[in-house]
Amino acid sequence: MHWTHKDLLDVCDLSTGDVERIFETADSFMEINRRPVKKVPTLKGKSVVLFFAEPSTRTKTSFDVAAKRLSADSFSLAKSGSSLSKGESLKDTVWTLEAMNPDAIVLRDSRSGAARFIAERLNCSVINAGDGWHAHPTQALLDAFTLRRAWGGDFTGRTVTILGDIAHSRVARSNVNLLTRLGATVRVCGPRTLLPPRLDSWPVTVCHDLDSGVDGADAVMCLRLQLERQQDGLLPSLREYAQTWGLSRRAMRKAKGGAKVLHPGPINRGVEIASDLADDADSLILDQVASGVAVRMALLFLFLTRKD
Repeated sequence: MHWTHKDLLDVCDLSTGDVERIFETADSFMEINRRPVKKVPTLKGKSVVLFFAEPSTRTKTSFDVAAKRLSADSFSLAKSGSSLSKGESLKDTVWTLEAMNPDAIVLRDSRSGAARFIAERLNCSVINAGDGWHAHPTQALLDAFTLRRAWGGDFTGRTVTILGDIAHSRVARSNVNLLTRLGATVRVCGPRTLLPPRLDSWPVTVCHDLDSGVDGADAVMCLRLQLERQQDGLLPSLREYAQTWGLSRRAMRKAKGGAKVLHPGPINRGVEIASDLADDADSLILDQVASGVAVRMALLFLFLTRKD
C-alpha cells in the first residue's frame, strides 16, 4: 500500500484507513524510541526544513527529534531569523527554501490557510504544524494515538470532553474532526465567550458548565488559554477562570472511574488544570509528548518515502 498524499494540511484530508496506517507505523517507532540507541538509517539523505513563524517548543522539538532519529537532516528557521522579518512575503520565502531542495517543509504560521497556500505552490511535501485558528493535524493525530494506546484501540462508546478556549483553538477543531470519525462522542465545554459561533454545525454536544461537561466522560482534554489571540473582555480574570473552569480533582469525580486527562501544552498550572491533577497517574500529558515523537516519525517516514 503506497502512501499517495503529498501534503498533510488537515486531518479531514485523511481517510480512516490513512489514520490507521499512521498509527500502525507510529506503533513500530514507539519501540525504536525505547531502545538504548534511538536511531535508524531509514531517512538518511533526506532533509526537512522546520519553518516556525510562530513560537513552539513541543511541536518543533518533536519534529526535530523525529527527523534525527530517522537519520534525516533537519534545519530550523524562525520568523525572527528569516526574511519575513524584513518584509519578504511567505511565498517568496518558501520558494527560496524549496530552491535548496528539501524533501519536506514543516510549517507553523499565525495565518489560517498558510499551509495550504504554500502547498499549492511547492513540489516538496508540506506538513502543517498549526495555522492560525484553523488546524493542527499532527496534534490531533498524537492525541488520538495516545488515547488509542490507553484504551486498547477502541473509541466506540467513549466520550471525550474538550475543555476551555474552544474559539481560538486549532487543536480543538482538529480533534473534533478526528475523534468523531474514530467513533468517539465529543463534548466541548467552556465559557460562552470562548465558544465559537455556529457550533450547531459541529458534531459535538455543547456544555456550558464544568460539571455537566465532565460528567461521565472517559477523557477530558484541557486547552491552553490562547491569550495572544483573544480580545480584551472575553475573560473577567485568570483567577475567576481558574475557579470556574479549571479542571480539578473535585471536578474529575464526576467523570468515569479511571478517566484520562490530556493537555496539548504548554500547561498553565493552577489556571486550566490543577497541578496535582496534571501529575496524576491517569494523566496522559507526558504520554502525549512521547506519542508526538512517534507519530511525527511515522509522518516523516510516510511522506518522505512516498511514491509519486
